[in-house]
Amino acid sequence: MPVLPAAGRRTPALYRELRRLIEAGVLPPGSKLPPSRDLARRLKTSRGSVVAAFETLIAEGYAVARTGAGTFVADRVPNVKPAVPAEPEEAAPKMPLPGTLGVAMADARTLGLFRTLLARHLARPGPEHFYYGDPRGGDALRRAVAAYLRQARGVRCEARSIVVTTGTQQGIDLVVRSALLPGDRVMIEDPCYPSARAAFAGNGLALSGLAVDAEGADIAQAVPGARAVYVTPSHQFPLGVTMSMRRRLALIDWARETGGWIIEDDYDSEFRFAGPPLAAMQGMDDSGRVIYLGTFSKVLFPGLRLGYAVIPDPLLETVVALRSRSDRSPPTLAEAALTDLIREGHFAAHLRRARRQAQAARDALVAGLSAAKGLAVEVPDQGLHLVAGLPSRLADTEAVGIARKAGLGVRALSAMAVTQPPRQGLVIGFSGFAPHVLHDAARRFAAAIG
Repeated sequence: MPVLPAAGRRTPALYRELRRLIEAGVLPPGSKLPPSRDLARRLKTSRGSVVAAFETLIAEGYAVARTGAGTFVADRVPNVKPAVPAEPEEAAPKMPLPGTLGVAMADARTLGLFRTLLARHLARPGPEHFYYGDPRGGDALRRAVAAYLRQARGVRCEARSIVVTTGTQQGIDLVVRSALLPGDRVMIEDPCYPSARAAFAGNGLALSGLAVDAEGADIAQAVPGARAVYVTPSHQFPLGVTMSMRRRLALIDWARETGGWIIEDDYDSEFRFAGPPLAAMQGMDDSGRVIYLGTFSKVLFPGLRLGYAVIPDPLLETVVALRSRSDRSPPTLAEAALTDLIREGHFAAHLRRARRQAQAARDALVAGLSAAKGLAVEVPDQGLHLVAGLPSRLADTEAVGIARKAGLGVRALSAMAVTQPPRQGLVIGFSGFAPHVLHDAARRFAAAIG
């Protein structure tokens, strides 16, 4: 084992030295790292410091943990050039730039637990894994999700009204095809979540924008004859505002009076850094006009492909039939592991860790961007992204190219407009990247725009 930092050095020094040794090839791909206890004893430091360094390496792709075997250098390590040129792979996936939206955090403890839970169900697989199950999803997971939503989000639901989906996008598609017809008019926040807009437009619906201000979308701007409205009231995408109580009540009144549907996408509600998450709007509705959507993609990882929809009774039969026709039933093995993760308390613990990681990443990104003159950064108290205002001399579409060259992934706010005049700004994510990586990329971008 190469020489490592002297005794008493803190975790960042150990992490940086291990990373340097891996990048230099001194610790080759696939090699096993010393057990954390042995390394802590050797360096005269705490085992927690060593474990923290290992977890950071795992989160950044430099190492992998193998249950029962230990921690190993990853087979493919970032920033390391192979000694012999390798054959190029077709369509090899590229790591997204720091700041890219939609990247989940790799939590080593949760991934280890998930492997253990999957192995548990593979060791003694139940009969549900060997035939096509309920298109709504397994009863155990639906019960666990319903209990979680009642306790954490104030949602009015039972297991029977839960439909397990592959994520929010499938939930929107199922709802659109169940509740609306081509040509129906839907109101959508302006600016908006582009994937939601694509789902509505792709199903032949007419779109009208509801301008968003500091209180969220305003239903007072409602278009006569609209059949539904799509909102992200807990944390509006992309502006990050929370819909005020008076706006929520007015929206529920609109749905009750017109017979319209409210599609509530509870976007990023789990990531609130100041106080507990706000209650969902669905729990305030006593007329059954709110369709509630959520996902595990951002709180766990997109590769899980599991989300949920709380469907009102009038739509439930149609939604289940469409779910059955489109992809039969959710993946039972992943469902079983996720159910255990929730029921055994691991999911709640994961959320606590994830919030701390997200807040640290947010602060690092803000610190890096603060070096830029004329960049107005709104520091969010919730969510996994922020919005930065640009100097008047710089268009956001131009700034996207500058950021990319600096190694920072951003989106142009103007591209998310629906019908209102587009606003200028950058939407930057801070989930899924180590704080120092975000900070360095943001500093390079800040220097590039002056």
